[in-house]
Amino acid sequence: MVLYCFLTAATFWLLNALNKNYTTVITYPITFVYDPQKLVPVKPLPEEVTINVTGKGWKLLRKSVFFQVRPAELTIRGLPNLKRLPGYALRPAISNVLDGLALNFVVTDTLSFDFDRLSSRKVPLTVDSTKLSLDAGYAFVGPIVIRPDSVTFRGPEQMINQFPNPYPLNLPGRSLKAPFAEDLTLTHDFTNLVTADVREADVKFKVVALEKQEVTVQPVLQNFPPGLLLRLVNGPVKLQYAFLPRHRDQIQPELFQVVLDYQKFNILDSTIVPTVVQRAPMTKQIAVTPGRVKISLTAQ
Repeated sequence: MVLYCFLTAATFWLLNALNKNYTTVITYPITFVYDPQKLVPVKPLPEEVTINVTGKGWKLLRKSVFFQVRPAELTIRGLPNLKRLPGYALRPAISNVLDGLALNFVVTDTLSFDFDRLSSRKVPLTVDSTKLSLDAGYAFVGPIVIRPDSVTFRGPEQMINQFPNPYPLNLPGRSLKAPFAEDLTLTHDFTNLVTADVREADVKFKVVALEKQEVTVQPVLQNFPPGLLLRLVNGPVKLQYAFLPRHRDQIQPELFQVVLDYQKFNILDSTIVPTVVQRAPMTKQIAVTPGRVKISLTAQ
């Protein structure tokens, strides 16, 4: 009986208290009204503001727990250039939905947001052949075939305008020694804001084995003192080079030129590092042996 009386008294007290007017600070939900076909928020939008209101206790309780509360709808002119609003500018939108509460003032000083225009941009796809990793003795042979050959990005205008044109596809890190034909996944930043109509592209190109050849060359002497007789202690000088099989009949090895420059003479071991100053067109992977030419100079 005592408990019943206590509960009854507490109920009457609570109902009486909830029926009185109070002034307090509460948070209130907000929502932005915009055309999602033209604009996109580039960072999370604020979902509530803090306000000072006056009203009956039960009204305040309902608003405080967001029970059947209609958010204040913010229709903002000047998007996407406008990035913030002072709190007092929110007053009309909030006052219209308070339903029995009197808005005294908006406590939130400034409401910050960031929108951008929703845009589309079509760019060609590419593969950077200079970044190919190839096994020794192999070479890339163009062209590179990419299907589809382009991608259309859709997202915040400023973001997608930062993407390179053409847009590079990332090749696997392994070294290649055979023709390449794989589907490469298209990757891009801001994946939660930017979409692409292409997720992967079929990439094909040739990798072929190089042919190798060796030729003996007579080095050109530069800056040597006059009146001395030169002898190559560890000669002769040989030059190795590689080339594509299709260029076999076009190589002119006599066009190679190797220089021994006395200004590079190392007195500690009597050697000079040979330098290739002219190469035959269409040759690759050129090397000279010996890497250090040991010389002997005697008076004539």
